[in-house]
Amino acid sequence: MDLPLSPANAHSRPLHILDPQGLDGWMADQPANVRAWLEGSGFAAALGDMRLLPGPDGTPVGAVIGRGSEAARRRTRFGLAAAARLPAGDWHLAGDLPPALRDEAVLSFLLGSYRFDRYRAMPAERPRLKLPEGAERMAVLARGEWLTRDLINTPAADMGPVELHAATAALAAKAQATLTVIEGEALRTGFPMIHAVGHGSDRAPRLLDMRWGTTGPTLTLVGKGVCFDTGGLDLKGAAGMLLMKKDMGGAATVLGLAQIIMELALPLRLRVLIPAVENAVSGRAFRPKDILTSRKGLTVEVNNTDAEGRLVLADALAYADEETPDLTISMATLTGAARVALGHDLAPFYASDDADADALSATSGLDPVWRMPFWDGYEGLIEPGIADLDNAPSGGMAGSVTAALFLRRFAPARYMHFDIYGHQPSDAPGRPKGGAGQGARAILDALPRLLGL
Repeated sequence: MDLPLSPANAHSRPLHILDPQGLDGWMADQPANVRAWLEGSGFAAALGDMRLLPGPDGTPVGAVIGRGSEAARRRTRFGLAAAARLPAGDWHLAGDLPPALRDEAVLSFLLGSYRFDRYRAMPAERPRLKLPEGAERMAVLARGEWLTRDLINTPAADMGPVELHAATAALAAKAQATLTVIEGEALRTGFPMIHAVGHGSDRAPRLLDMRWGTTGPTLTLVGKGVCFDTGGLDLKGAAGMLLMKKDMGGAATVLGLAQIIMELALPLRLRVLIPAVENAVSGRAFRPKDILTSRKGLTVEVNNTDAEGRLVLADALAYADEETPDLTISMATLTGAARVALGHDLAPFYASDDADADALSATSGLDPVWRMPFWDGYEGLIEPGIADLDNAPSGGMAGSVTAALFLRRFAPARYMHFDIYGHQPSDAPGRPKGGAGQGARAILDALPRLLGL
């Protein structure tokens, strides 16, 4: 489904965005029937509150949507996504809006308009927005997020390693990027932990390596591409397995971010690494207490086959480190501990550099993130004694932190890690239930400071 954008020459109706402070002044300039209707219906410009505006014959000739108070906006992101509930037809933002408000309204509308239509027919008629001059970047951001959502929402039967490979190849072709695929014997010998995790499935594992750009600083994005996670021989229960089609949410998010970077033609050299695997149960599956030798040479004792994400990411991060990129960022639906700490809406991140963390924390609240610590005091928890590292320390404490510390052992020196959820459990403004990207817009906002662009 394409973004719901109107042709430039389409006849469109106005959409007025109002806050409580400016409501009275705006109302004073309206016809009597409009004032009577809004006053009688109790419109007070509350966040997300919307009314159609009647013409002389009662036909809607426009609409108003409330922006609400500052306190309400702090509690609910994308409140203006209610505009996606407008009647079908073409609409435009009325008035000379400040750029920040204009961008917020456009992005809210586009993200709120998302529907996953692969398996169910959707109405052809829908509201469309005329893209304001200067807001083209918001359409690029929305396209990246829609790609991420489509990939996460696709069931694992139709989104295994082969299909994730195909989606990456399609993006590479569209952006004129190059894609190298490492599989088979080369994967077994060169990336032993990726191979070990994916070997239990009939759908062969692979490492996807996409590159774009020839000048500028180097940015490497690494995304966890576990297309389905049964837990392996440490099998999940039914409830725990129910959402595991989203376990490739890290890969989906970095692909969405990569599409945005390439479409905006940012002056950098981009590399995307995705270990694409399925963690399945079979006679070939890796076992608890196996000791794996990583690409970096560090040995890892497997104390839980359900902690597989950090294993595949570790080999990919070690590969990234061999080229010493200026900045490396990994994204993964890695631990339940992160959800316990921060819930489904707030994306925790780890940073090896305080200035990088400050750059992320200063970005827009439209994509909220929260720093977690690489706490050196817990390093001993990931050292089992029989091998260099333990993939699942016992005790159940600081699970997101210990996972991040594990990854840091393999990553380049300047490193950031996002432990995302990748799913919206119920409909919310701008975030329909289902797959959801996290952190990508915050990273994009921070790139000028992170890489001096």
